[in-house]
Amino acid sequence: MNDTFRVVRNDEEQYSIMPSDMMNPPGWRDEGTVGSRAACLARIGEVWTDLRPRSLRESVAARTA
Repeated sequence: MNDTFRVVRNDEEQYSIMPSDMMNPPGWRDEGTVGSRAACLARIGEVWTDLRPRSLRESVAARTA
């Protein structure tokens, strides 16, 4: 069993974790953080503060600009 994980992100800037020995699903790329499950989840908690997909955030911003 692999206890090392990595943070991955998709084009909508949604985050998840993957075991470090698994390939990324299509559309997901490495964010750069590798470590324990807890460390990776903590990193996601730091960077993913707005859970809305990027396209929705941009749409809302364009309407209010």
